[in-house]
Amino acid sequence: MTPTIRQSTGPAHTRIYSYGAARGENFVTNDELVGPIDSSDEWIRQRTGIVTRTRAVPTTSATDLASAAAAEAVERSGISPDQIDLVIVATVSNVRQTPSMSAVVADRIGANPAAAFDTNAACAGFAYGVAQADALIRAGAATHAVVIGAEKLSDVVDPTDRSISFLLGDGAGAVVVGPSDTPGIGPTVWGSDGSKAAAVGMNATLTEFRDGLAPWPTLRQEGPTVFRWAVWEMAKVARRALEAAGVEAADLAAFVPHQANMRIIDEFAKQLGLPDTVVIGRDIETTGNTSAASIPLATHRLLEEHPELSGGLALQIGFGAGLVFGAQVVVLP
Repeated sequence: MTPTIRQSTGPAHTRIYSYGAARGENFVTNDELVGPIDSSDEWIRQRTGIVTRTRAVPTTSATDLASAAAAEAVERSGISPDQIDLVIVATVSNVRQTPSMSAVVADRIGANPAAAFDTNAACAGFAYGVAQADALIRAGAATHAVVIGAEKLSDVVDPTDRSISFLLGDGAGAVVVGPSDTPGIGPTVWGSDGSKAAAVGMNATLTEFRDGLAPWPTLRQEGPTVFRWAVWEMAKVARRALEAAGVEAADLAAFVPHQANMRIIDEFAKQLGLPDTVVIGRDIETTGNTSAASIPLATHRLLEEHPELSGGLALQIGFGAGLVFGAQVVVLP
């Protein structure tokens, strides 16, 4: 008779304990970028809502930003670093294919030998990481997790590109996720549409660069395509996330969409019928679009500026290259 395999089980619920953040050291104004794209400060503000964006100095890596954000989140969580047994980093800007950024970060924050892996879901990466941490803890595969969105997008910017270059910033945001007596992370509504893979992403492969067939790969996007998809299709996803969590827009304390474009954020709020009582994350104005880092960075700032949001519900939604998307309702720590 074949022995029955024992399976692990975990707590019924999880929650986010704390946030941490790190931004690039420099504030880069629109005027510093408009020359190569023959544009203006006014045009960028009207199209995107960005006044400045944070970018890191050459000696600061995405791993450095991730480590700083994670260290702050762990310190604020009250959880000892050696109790962290899972580290997930969402990123598209690790300059090495391997090793993972997450393993290096785990060691730097004192969580060695935590399980560690990177996930590439672009601007939805943080929402994907939260979904994975929640599921793995409830399955008994981990106890406390650090989830980080970290990007140094200035490494993959072509300053002459008018489609995306002026949007991008550098930074990292992190959370600690652990067991909870009550539900703190709602069901995740996520998915992908690879038929639109050409809408946003890298313009060449590393092997093409190696073989001299293309310059250093940089990010490009089809702006109108991405805008329409984000505004119309992602509003539906956000509504599905509210329904999955069993709450309504009026129950929210905050709405934190991926910081892609201020016009998209404003249209989102309209489509969802958010009441004036809901505080909306608008970190893009001074940080820029930081892809996987944008949601935790925006939430960190909201909690700093509005401590009264603590304990309230936040709807977060990420969407980007893939195309991929992910949304869930969370209880703010």
